[in-house]
Amino acid sequence: MTSKQAVLNWFTEFVPFWAMGPFVFFSVFVLLWLLKRGLYFYLREWAAATNYSWPGIAIRAAKRPLSLVILAISLLLTTQFLYWYEVFAQQWVTHLTLLAKLCCILAVLVYADHFGRMTVTRITTKGSGLRSSGTLLRGLLRGVIIVLGVLLVFSAVGISITPLIASLGIGSLAVALALQPTLENFFSGIQMLADKPIRVGDFIELDSGEQGFVEKIGWRSTWIKMLPNNIVIMPNSVLAQSKIINYYYPERQLSVPVDVGVHYDSDLDHVEKVTLEVAHEILHSHKWAIPDYETFVIFTGFDNSSINLTVMLRAQEYFNRFFIRSAFIKALHKRYAEEGIVIPYPIRAVNLHQEGSDDVLRTKAD
Repeated sequence: MTSKQAVLNWFTEFVPFWAMGPFVFFSVFVLLWLLKRGLYFYLREWAAATNYSWPGIAIRAAKRPLSLVILAISLLLTTQFLYWYEVFAQQWVTHLTLLAKLCCILAVLVYADHFGRMTVTRITTKGSGLRSSGTLLRGLLRGVIIVLGVLLVFSAVGISITPLIASLGIGSLAVALALQPTLENFFSGIQMLADKPIRVGDFIELDSGEQGFVEKIGWRSTWIKMLPNNIVIMPNSVLAQSKIINYYYPERQLSVPVDVGVHYDSDLDHVEKVTLEVAHEILHSHKWAIPDYETFVIFTGFDNSSINLTVMLRAQEYFNRFFIRSAFIKALHKRYAEEGIVIPYPIRAVNLHQEGSDDVLRTKAD
């Protein structure tokens, strides 16, 4: 008696011949499943602490697909065992092998879906520019995975996918031509999300003059909430080609220049000293100012009735600059009055002699 026949006889003593296949399958499946459970029990605490790190995402995404892989391995081992002992015919081996292959394909697709969705969640939680687009990104990713999965399944069962791909190509071309404006906005939105010239929450100014906070960056349009509390909806294709000033990039802090004019008879050194004292006082006392900013004064030129100077302050963000400038102007006006520094009114001189008007006035007087 051969060793193969001896093993078969030993199995048939404990397991009926008709139950040999299910017994081998469930034995292998339970053994591998317990091994997976033990592995995940060991990694559970570590993976929970790093849910949205790359190792944590990889471990969490593999939990369900591993069950499908275990099912495929159990089918393959059971099939090979029974085929070796000539319990199964070749036809059954082919069918069960194909079923195991489909389980492996499904496991890869499920893993890609879980890994992709958790990756999108990780990116959208860290990048505010994508926060409003997380659902659409996950839906788009799942659609791509489903299409690829259908093609892989058709290829595995022996159905030619070349005509299907050709049909999809022709159909995609027709759809692209019909939806050209929509697709233009769509890819412009992707470009902005990738390049990140603006992010949700940024305060921006468009080349058309509108100013406001970025409320939402969608696939077709971007919503900008203006200061009067209304919304400007800009198509992404238009916004991508516009000149944009982002007052929150690369940081929210920005300089606040304030222009002042003093009388020609003023002592400029004294003017500079007083102006810097007021500027330092505002920077240290105002709640939206930057106290450690090194302010400075620059005299910029001789005007018709004054010597002009510019004082540079610093605000925490763009919207705060109005309040800081207002507080500084009030404090500076009061201090100039105390120090006797004159802010002159505009002066215009009328030359009557040059225009010949003095002769006319003299004639009327006579």
